[in-house]
Amino acid sequence: MADDLKYLRALLTSDSAVISELYKDTLPKVKKFVVQNKGCVEDAEDIFQKALVQIAVRYKKNPFSIKSSFKAFLFTACKNLWRRELNKSSHWVTKDIEEEQFYIKNEDAHVLLEQERLELFQVALDLSSDNCKSILEMFFNDVSYADMVKDLAYSSETVARQRVFKCKKKLIELIKDSPRFNALREL
Repeated sequence: MADDLKYLRALLTSDSAVISELYKDTLPKVKKFVVQNKGCVEDAEDIFQKALVQIAVRYKKNPFSIKSSFKAFLFTACKNLWRRELNKSSHWVTKDIEEEQFYIKNEDAHVLLEQERLELFQVALDLSSDNCKSILEMFFNDVSYADMVKDLAYSSETVARQRVFKCKKKLIELIKDSPRFNALREL
């Protein structure tokens, strides 16, 4: 997608206007998620910045394409980073230098694994029908069933729920049918 490439290039070239757009559109959602999950606004801002840097470094090292929207990709990266932070703080009450170095190496492996899983998800989503892509994008962006009925001209919320269920089921099948799925499961 052209917009997604625009965001990736903006991260590499430090295009402040485009990056400001990301802050304006996505950071509030990240703040809400982090605050609702045992964090504060400063934590959210740190996580958001860390996600931008990680995406830029990874793209510079090995260019990739994003099959969903860049903003959804960025939000997912932020959620994953925050969950890792919560997990780290609950498991590491006392640390010495060796434990910290081991954890950092282990965390890097988790970041790569999480990214591989996200890419597998995006490939499967890309293989879905256009209708399912629309429905799932709305579902993952917390669009209400009532709004789905209006936007997609369904007859009722029950029909919208059934479509979401069927599309999620199909997406799961596509993921499980991928050769990458078994390779990731074994890690």
